Amino acid sequence: MPIFCEPIPQPTASTEDLMLGIGGAVSTAGTLQAAAEMLDSEPAETLVVIGPEVATSDALEFASALRLARPAVGVILVREWVDVRMLTDALRAGVREVVPAGDRAGLIVACERSHEVSLRQLAASAATDAVPAPEGRIVTVFAAKGGCGKTTFAVNLGLALATGTGQRVCVVDLDLAFGDVAISLQLDPARTIIDALPMAGHLDTTGAASLLTSYRPGLEMLLAPVVPGDAEKISPALVGELLAVLRGIFDYVVVDTPAQLSDHVLTAMDASAHIVLLTTPEVPALKNLRVTLDLLDMLSYPAGLRSVVLNRSDSKVGLGAEDVERVVRGLIAAQIPSSRDVPVSINKGLPIMLASPRHPVSQAITRFARQRLLEVPAAKSRSQRRSARRQRKAA
Repeated sequence: MPIFCEPIPQPTASTEDLMLGIGGAVSTAGTLQAAAEMLDSEPAETLVVIGPEVATSDALEFASALRLARPAVGVILVREWVDVRMLTDALRAGVREVVPAGDRAGLIVACERSHEVSLRQLAASAATDAVPAPEGRIVTVFAAKGGCGKTTFAVNLGLALATGTGQRVCVVDLDLAFGDVAISLQLDPARTIIDALPMAGHLDTTGAASLLTSYRPGLEMLLAPVVPGDAEKISPALVGELLAVLRGIFDYVVVDTPAQLSDHVLTAMDASAHIVLLTTPEVPALKNLRVTLDLLDMLSYPAGLRSVVLNRSDSKVGLGAEDVERVVRGLIAAQIPSSRDVPVSINKGLPIMLASPRHPVSQAITRFARQRLLEVPAAKSRSQRRSARRQRKAA
């Protein structure tokens, strides 16, 4: 049963409330040393909640040591006050959640999330000991022009991959300066990709899991930074490290990108099993798409790992699917119809896939996910693409 550590001889109303938040049946420890001894005697235990009376420095030292010795054990810290500095220090030490004292509902959710992470880690560890687990597939969604509906498509694609499939999916908002995933889903960006900075170079599954924001069962979000200037602190190397760890946790990682082929975006594409190129039936968007396709050819990204998706395909703007296929010199993988219901769903913070699963837009995205992604084999030439890029840079 979970261990609750609090150096108070007799439980107070506050500590009893915390214990109820944990789930009722708990083991109590008066010191961190006692908690460590309990863990030694309970090898199956996966949760330690440290109460507000334990000194923060001691709690973080305990969590840091436990992260190395028992990575599947989650540590949740309860504090009388929480600020950005404390959250940063806690994440660096390996604490999974920091919950304000008295927030029973928040503590319940934190415990549930930690339990889910622990189960995932234990299952991954068991699978690794038996048969190496297959890596998840990274799907990068890119539009060469802003306003094509890329974020909306990426979020709904994540839902299509996760809904009714048993697949675990993560959506990564890689639009580091102007990411919209959080606001479009009305999520609180308490944890974002910027919190990975202290773990750069030694990021593991526990650290990556601590960065995620849960949206619904089977679907997690890695949100973009919200503070101006934070985007510049994220290096392409850290993006590559994050994606490498996430693909070991999830079956699919959907990457939402900015409308420019930056080093961060190319890093995501290098790691991708599939690249979705989104466009709309407008001359500027199609011109940029043509330039992007030519560039991807030059960078040795196989055409078979790309899909061109036409968004707002039935817009009455004088260009049809045939015109688009003439520009891209190939077939369109999917056509997503135009609908006023889509911006309405965005304004409500409820993706069209959830608001109306049988909507033509939802059905088109679901069909694309099933036909092009759920059966697509992992890319075999990823290392070849990286090698080709290195050779061109050297030249």
